[in-house]
Amino acid sequence: MLKGTNRQVIEITQTDCEYFERAMFFVKPECVNVSEGRLRERANAIAAADNKPPATKIHRNRLIFAAQLAASAGVGAAFTAILTAFLS
Repeated sequence: MLKGTNRQVIEITQTDCEYFERAMFFVKPECVNVSEGRLRERANAIAAADNKPPATKIHRNRLIFAAQLAASAGVGAAFTAILTAFLS
């Protein structure tokens, strides 16, 4: 654990994230009595949980997929209508 002049800091170097190589967590003054192992465990859990894409990106991907699906259905329906018009 790194100790600053007024705060304790936990540094996580194994973030498993493509964007960040390390993360620093500043320990609240009321939690300085918590063991270093518990603090590191909690910091690692928080750093690992941050690997998910933002909710807006997930929502946008779903909208794009729905639009592609609707466009494919429309093209298929138009092709079927043209094909049945020529075969009838």
